[in-house]
Amino acid sequence: MLTLDPVAPAALDDVLARLAAWQREELPVPLHPRDLAWALRRGEQQLTAALRTWSRDREVLAVGFLDGPDVLRLGIDPAAAEDEELAARLRDDLAAGPGALFPAEQLAVELRHGLALDQVMRAAGWTEGEPWTPLRRPTAPAGSGSGDEAIADTDLAVSTVDPDRPGAEEWAAVIRSGFPGSTLTGEHWQGFAAHSLYARYGRTLLGRDREGTAAAAAVVWSDGPGRPGLLEPIAVSAAHRRRGYGRAISLAAVAALEELGASSAMVATPSTQPGAVRTYRAAGFVTGGPVRDLVRPRPSHPEAS
Repeated sequence: MLTLDPVAPAALDDVLARLAAWQREELPVPLHPRDLAWALRRGEQQLTAALRTWSRDREVLAVGFLDGPDVLRLGIDPAAAEDEELAARLRDDLAAGPGALFPAEQLAVELRHGLALDQVMRAAGWTEGEPWTPLRRPTAPAGSGSGDEAIADTDLAVSTVDPDRPGAEEWAAVIRSGFPGSTLTGEHWQGFAAHSLYARYGRTLLGRDREGTAAAAAVVWSDGPGRPGLLEPIAVSAAHRRRGYGRAISLAAVAALEELGASSAMVATPSTQPGAVRTYRAAGFVTGGPVRDLVRPRPSHPEAS
């Protein structure tokens, strides 16, 4: 019997471990432990409130992360990608209408794999939403210096940001410059960096120009040796663009993942941002087939008589 369950703080480690185990080289950047660890900047209680799991006989088959009021990021156990019963249950639980479990006016679901669910949702009237481009680059053995060439071509000096030394505020300022509208602060960084999940999965990089000004920033997330790792976010400040810093910080991020034992580095970027795609390709990333969010049909309302 399938059940839909909230996630208690005590169960968070188990959810993260399952997401890590579901990462595959052949999958186009599925829901990742990074997505949950990054959300810790708002606190553990708010994170767990945004999580739901679908289980059979206490075995978690799918994890849903409500990333804002109208975007549900969905991870599915690769072994359950063709599970028709799970697909039907998810379709029903994600449906609109009175008493909807996810009541957003227009819900978008990030579904990077799960053919059975994709098929039943499209049959139920869900349509394609925002397109994304997944990219991936194989890693080399630790210490091979993947980032050295790109950094040698620039004046960027990359270091690690740690909780016990300065750099968080400058790092956050670069992220805000690279992502207009972001409200990220150094305090937010301290919030997730102090958590054991970041210690297990994350590493933060800050690149400075010749004058020592913060110019580029990144975070990488590892699932442990032999599994794909993720770099996100990556940013270059508005005042430092067109200097090769995007490629340099991306390759420094790949090198950091190599040190953490990742089998590859992966990232997904909106297809509407071709400049970002070009930057990753310049750093040796190869694009995969495009993926799209699915958007729930609006409920029909009977016409007033």
